[in-house]
Amino acid sequence: MKTLHSGSHPILSQTIKNTTLWVGHLQSDPNDHLAGQTFRCPADGQLNNIQVYSAAVTQEGEVVLTLHAFGQAPGDWGPAIGESRLTIEKKDIAHWISFDLPPVPLQKGQLYGFRLRSEKALVGIGEAVSHAHRPFDFGQAWTAHSENGRGHFYNYFSLAFKVELCA
Repeated sequence: MKTLHSGSHPILSQTIKNTTLWVGHLQSDPNDHLAGQTFRCPADGQLNNIQVYSAAVTQEGEVVLTLHAFGQAPGDWGPAIGESRLTIEKKDIAHWISFDLPPVPLQKGQLYGFRLRSEKALVGIGEAVSHAHRPFDFGQAWTAHSENGRGHFYNYFSLAFKVELCA
C-alpha cells in the first residue's frame, strides 16, 4: 500500500468496494479480461499516479495501466497519453496499488479514462455498484474480453480508484 506521493493530492477517489471486476487471463478462457474507468477531471494539474484496489490476486504477473483522453463522451479508446507497468503479487491482496506515471497534464472538465490489462496475471479489482438506480456522475466503468474488443461502458458501476495530481 502506498501513501500520497510528495507534492501530490487526491483530486478524485471512489473508495466503495462492494463487488469485484477481474482483470487478466483465466487459464480456461482464451480471452484476456480488461477493465477500466472514465472520469471527468475536477481540476487542472499534473497527474502522477492512479491507484486501484486489489481485492484478490489469483495469478501473479504484470498488469499494464494506460491513460487516455476522450472527447465529450466516452467511446473508442484513443492513443495512450500515459502508461505504467506493475508486477502484482499475492502480498498485494486487499491493498491500494499505485501505478506511477510520468507527469501527464490534465485539464479541468476534460474526460479521461484508464484501462488495465494483463496477459499473465489474474487480479480482482474492487468495484462499486451504485445504489437506488443512481448512476455515478463522475464517470463510467468499462470492461472488455479481448485487447481488440470495444467493450462496454456502465453508468451504474465504478472501479475503486484514486487519481492524484501534483500541486
